[in-house]
Amino acid sequence: MDKNKSTIVISAINFTEGGPLTILNECLEYASIHLSQEYNVVALVHDKDMFSYPNVRYISFPRSKNSWITRIYYEYFFFKKVSDDLKPYLWLSLHDITPNVKSTIRAVYCHNSSPFFRLPITQAFLDVKFYLFSIFYSFLYRINIHKNNYVIVQQEWLRKEFVSRFSLSNVVVAYPEIHKNEIDSISIKNTKFTFLYPAFPRVFKNFEVICKAADILSKNGMKDVEFILTIDGSENRYSNAIVRNNNSPLLKFVGIQKRESLYDLYAASDCLIFPSKLETWGLPLTEYMVTGKPLLAADLPYAHETVGEYNKVNFFDPDDAEALALLILDVIKGDAVYEKQIVPLPSHPFVSGWGDLFEILLK
Repeated sequence: MDKNKSTIVISAINFTEGGPLTILNECLEYASIHLSQEYNVVALVHDKDMFSYPNVRYISFPRSKNSWITRIYYEYFFFKKVSDDLKPYLWLSLHDITPNVKSTIRAVYCHNSSPFFRLPITQAFLDVKFYLFSIFYSFLYRINIHKNNYVIVQQEWLRKEFVSRFSLSNVVVAYPEIHKNEIDSISIKNTKFTFLYPAFPRVFKNFEVICKAADILSKNGMKDVEFILTIDGSENRYSNAIVRNNNSPLLKFVGIQKRESLYDLYAASDCLIFPSKLETWGLPLTEYMVTGKPLLAADLPYAHETVGEYNKVNFFDPDDAEALALLILDVIKGDAVYEKQIVPLPSHPFVSGWGDLFEILLK
């Protein structure tokens, strides 16, 4: 550690996979290249062997995922000692919780939107973990949140929720960086018209509306159509209920896909359906737009903001399977009429990418 430099601490001790790990990697990559000349960069991670960005000091917390008691101990007790030792200029917590630390500038990145979703009690037993965590996070978010200089979210609708619920005036909207060149934009011709919905099975992902639409189309004689859903019933109680209760011949349950396989499905499908009722961003929407193919998305604020001004999208009530079935028919027949939407950018403070975000945090 260079005593002549101020220190930045980036905390993400529970990030080991998926979107959260991508966020951490992009953050560390930027800090390694652009910040390490001026600052000491310290990363608190689950396993330092997962990272190799130079000019970053890694501290591992391999027990962080053992239990929530361990996690709470680190965030609200142990990290106080870490901050006393490191005396950071900026402490950036990438995973929702505002820890008890001492730092000139404190910021928390909040990407768990579950507290803002009202789960019907009839569905709670299908995903008990999500139900409990939505309550748990409502409580966790409140602890120390007003001690932050900045609270970071990914979309304007989520900022409005934080402002309303927690009376905040320092919420920054930071759009995630999407590396669109990673997505193959070619098309593969199928014998069937193929619709795709890639999502991990959570109750708010709303697989059932696609299943109901497929059933409607099947009963009306549709045959050369296929709906690919990335579940197979083995993942959890919710997915098991979906697969068990829906036997339309138009449905194809393929299970959770690796990244490369998902890109192949993007190329092989003709249209993406995204009926999720809750997202902080909705990454498949952004990824699929690179193909130039049609999208059918839930008529909700997150989807409008993610899709932006894409010119091949129609929105539907996520609870209306009949309306979705009609839109599907229009896409198949080539009769779909897409209305161009104009989505204003979020108000200030708003950034896109880590460079602009750190410029705000380090002022």
